[in-house]
Amino acid sequence: MDEYIQKHLTDVLLSINEIESYFVKGEMIYENFAKDRLRQRAVERNIEIIGEAINRILKIDSTFLLSHSRAIVNTRNRVIHGYDSVTPEFLWGLIINHIPALKAEVELLLHK
Repeated sequence: MDEYIQKHLTDVLLSINEIESYFVKGEMIYENFAKDRLRQRAVERNIEIIGEAINRILKIDSTFLLSHSRAIVNTRNRVIHGYDSVTPEFLWGLIINHIPALKAEVELLLHK
């Protein structure tokens, strides 16, 4: 694997781990998250990093196999450029539904 791709995948994994660190196990409660603007902004920032890292990977190798890579970059663009459309519900959906699958895939890629 290209060393820059490996570096960017590591950045993705670090951002995912940081997002996970914002939630104590067993205390992932949407209502608490929806009231916590600081935590929402921290998640947004990590989503930006994840999307930018994947965008850089695709610039190095446009055929790189990572599920939903374009959707991840588009999500980053939405957070940055469509900031007024980013709701707590949208972020929560990413945290619950998409981040765990992305983490598993990135870990697999890094340990090949």
